[in-house]
Amino acid sequence: QVQLVESGGGLVQAGGSLRLSCAASGRTLSNYGVGWFRQAPGKEREFVSAISWTGANTDYADSVKGRFTISRDNAKNTAFLQMNSLKPEDTAVYYCAADPAGRGSRRARYDYWGQGTQVTVSS
Repeated sequence: QVQLVESGGGLVQAGGSLRLSCAASGRTLSNYGVGWFRQAPGKEREFVSAISWTGANTDYADSVKGRFTISRDNAKNTAFLQMNSLKPEDTAVYYCAADPAGRGSRRARYDYWGQGTQVTVSS
C-alpha cells in the first residue's frame, strides 16, 4: 500500500500563496489518481481537486477554480497543490488521498490518506 505525507501548510495573509506537497512512499504514485480534500472546524471534509495518473486530467471544486492548481511529478513520487489568492474561508486541514482506480471527487473512492497539513489564512 502507499503511504502519503503532506507538507507545506502554514499561516498566510489573505491574498497570499502556499504550495502543498504530498509525498508518497511504499508504492509508485503513478499507479494512483490523487485527490486533495480539506476539512474546516465543524465542517465535513470536502473535495478540493483531483488529478489523473499521468496528470493529463484534473478537476476542481468551484470554490477554488482559477486560484488553485493541482500537479504531480511521478518521477519524484509527489503531488502538489499550488494555492494562490488565498481567502480566510480556505482555512482548513488539507489532506491528500490516493485511488488506484483513478481520480474523482467522492471521498469514499480514495483508499489511502495522509495525516493532513494545516492551512490558516488570516484576513
